[in-house]
Amino acid sequence: MTSTTLSDSAVALARRSHVESLLGAYPDVTPDELALLQRWFRSQASALDVAMVACNEQISAGYRQFRRDHIDRFTWSDVAKGFAGAAVLVLCVVLILLRAW
Repeated sequence: MTSTTLSDSAVALARRSHVESLLGAYPDVTPDELALLQRWFRSQASALDVAMVACNEQISAGYRQFRRDHIDRFTWSDVAKGFAGAAVLVLCVVLILLRAW
């Protein structure tokens, strides 16, 4: 391994440790800390990172509450994407049926 790989993994480990400490204190976090948690879960964390955080029993209550409050909820964007996907599917079926006649 190169030193860059080692330093990258050390940074990722430090970041995950910071996230775990914030989740241990959740919901008593500042708005900036909440934004950091949301950004980490939505765009920075790998599946392994999330799994390792989820397995930490010391922070399980804060983790579950954070996920319920901010990650696992449907947003209007999610609903719009669902309707758009359904509309495309219906349009494809209609076009196939029209072509068959």
